[in-house]
Amino acid sequence: MTRERTFRLITALFWLLFAVLVTLDTLDSSGHRAEPPPIALGSGQAASGGHCSGR
Repeated sequence: MTRERTFRLITALFWLLFAVLVTLDTLDSSGHRAEPPPIALGSGQAASGGHCSGR
């Protein structure tokens, strides 16, 4: 194999693996995660903290 063909094969395998992992993660997720909004732009609701705030 030439270097260009090897590079293309490795690149294709990387993106295929990436797509498979994203698909598996999406199928395994349990839906919507209830989290406070990071920025409450004009919603009348104050942001209550980030992911680590425990709220």
